[in-house]
Amino acid sequence: MKNRALLSSWQKLKNLAEQNKNVHMNDLFAIDKQRFEKLSIELPSLLLDYSKNLITDETMASLMSLARECEVEGWREKMFSGNKINFTENRAVLHTALRSRTSKPLNLDGVNITDDINNSLSKMKIFTDKVRQGQWLGFSGKRITDIVSIGVGGSNLGPQMVTEALHQYSDHCLNVHYVSNVDGTQIADTLRPLNPEKVLFIISSKTFTTSETMTNAKTALKWLTSASFDDTAVEKHFIAVSANKENVINFGIKAENIFDMWDWVGGRFSLWSAIGLPIALYLGFEKFLELLDGANEIDQHFCNAPLEENAPVILALLSVWNCTFLGAQSQALLPYDQPLHMLSAYMQQAEMESNGKSVSWEGDSIEYPTVPTIWGEIGINGQHAFYQYLHQSNNIVPADFIGSVESVTPVQGHHETLMANFFAQTQALMAGVDEEQVRIDLKAKGYTQEYIDKVASHKVHKGNRPTNTILMERISPKSIGSLIALYEHKIFVQGIILQICSFDQWGVELGKGLANSIQQELLTGQVSHKHDSSTKSLLKYYMNKKK
Repeated sequence: MKNRALLSSWQKLKNLAEQNKNVHMNDLFAIDKQRFEKLSIELPSLLLDYSKNLITDETMASLMSLARECEVEGWREKMFSGNKINFTENRAVLHTALRSRTSKPLNLDGVNITDDINNSLSKMKIFTDKVRQGQWLGFSGKRITDIVSIGVGGSNLGPQMVTEALHQYSDHCLNVHYVSNVDGTQIADTLRPLNPEKVLFIISSKTFTTSETMTNAKTALKWLTSASFDDTAVEKHFIAVSANKENVINFGIKAENIFDMWDWVGGRFSLWSAIGLPIALYLGFEKFLELLDGANEIDQHFCNAPLEENAPVILALLSVWNCTFLGAQSQALLPYDQPLHMLSAYMQQAEMESNGKSVSWEGDSIEYPTVPTIWGEIGINGQHAFYQYLHQSNNIVPADFIGSVESVTPVQGHHETLMANFFAQTQALMAGVDEEQVRIDLKAKGYTQEYIDKVASHKVHKGNRPTNTILMERISPKSIGSLIALYEHKIFVQGIILQICSFDQWGVELGKGLANSIQQELLTGQVSHKHDSSTKSLLKYYMNKKK
């Protein structure tokens, strides 16, 4: 497969990036009064405005040429058809099948996975209804009131982000808590106020060997059995989401209380599966189905819309343009709805674990910049923290602004204040203000010439900072499903264009392997493995202080 940097469209984009250095978006808007209409897409659940990017008709045409030269449409077909596009692990990538809500067969290695998915959904519904209706009882015969979900990474971030985002849609018949950190403080703080007679634990781990998850699971087990004085209480208080049934059963969880995970679903794309059980339990199964439907809506758009009108494709191309060609090293994700306060953390994993790589499909080192650093915070909080950097630093940080037309919790006057800031920030980042206008404004306010000369340069905003605006009608299970799927497909297209395998995560494994060895040394108090002088000295210092 041809090196991306050798493609004619790639070379064209390099030249355009050089030419655009002295172009300002203010001029592009002045030239084209229809710029918003041309550079925005309205979907059923959201609007995407990408007009505030440093792009021209020629830029967009070249980006579309790049997408076609990279065969994005063909790779899209391969993913949805079940081809093993995760080739370093020889796996298909079919998280989209989890939300297709169809009876149409999809065969993978001789197995109709549509049946597997529908059977899993049916099992989830039965279980969810049983717990929510008080029919699932603990060891002492009391109904469950609290769910403690134990997992890490994709088994935690997705469900927690969604339950936080959709808090207003819960009837609160169940409380849901999340434990991911192996620091004992988190699980201790979580369990302390709970009644063990009324708690149900969900242990989510594909292998059921993940050290952080299993350490927390064993602590939860000790907490339960010490309260119940009954080792068999685990059957009433633990369920598992895993692909390793043998390990789960050895832990003490009954086979019928195991929900399936499949190797064709990556952890960071798994909230649509039984990993999403905490979501279904918290909101009710029908709301979970609405989440799936919102994602499927974007799946259909991604599959059927022409590239020029395809929102995930455009987001991916703009990321490549801003990062790889224009040199931006990070991208901010700035939601303005409080329920979305975990969205940036979730998308950090989704994008950086997927595409934070430097080796091509052929195993060659990639010389061009790839995925940017993803970071962010709730918008209003960010405005009083790091927006100074966004507006006036020498580093250009493209940003996605995410908001909604209606608040999910209307309080008179609040949403208007919030959205005034939302719209003002993207305008300010794009337009900026030059020194001449600063001087005019200060003079009109009555400041002395001496003061104006002193501060004018400090108040200059160069503008020309690229942003995308994503505007939902209202946060809902369906719109959140659409929003997540929009970014999932963006990540897929980004990986295809950059020639990166988006669905493995070997960078996670090295540190985990070393940690297992070091843990044994910490337990024995003996440094027995070969380490660099820094690590060896740190271990000895730690052990000496520990004594």
